[in-house]
Amino acid sequence: MADLVLDQITEGKPVLIEKNGKSICVARVGDEVFAIDDTCTHSEASLSEGDVTGFKIECWLHGAEFDLRTGEALTLPANIALKTYAVSIDGNAVTVEI
Repeated sequence: MADLVLDQITEGKPVLIEKNGKSICVARVGDEVFAIDDTCTHSEASLSEGDVTGFKIECWLHGAEFDLRTGEALTLPANIALKTYAVSIDGNAVTVEI
């Protein structure tokens, strides 16, 4: 069963899903969809409430930025990468692989 429907993911507006006890932030950039841990590695803030610009997501709390493709912390105060998850798209069905 799909986790999300592609049409429901608006570019630049991350979505929070819960899967297997994990909080995952899902974001769309063009035709691609990325999935990362939802909790900022700097503080207990939900990244799905942040802003997406290109392939970067910014934590709303302290402004740390992460690469959606790799999970890499791009700016301080965060310096620890996020876990990323593979995403498969089949037609309009989006599935996050755990």
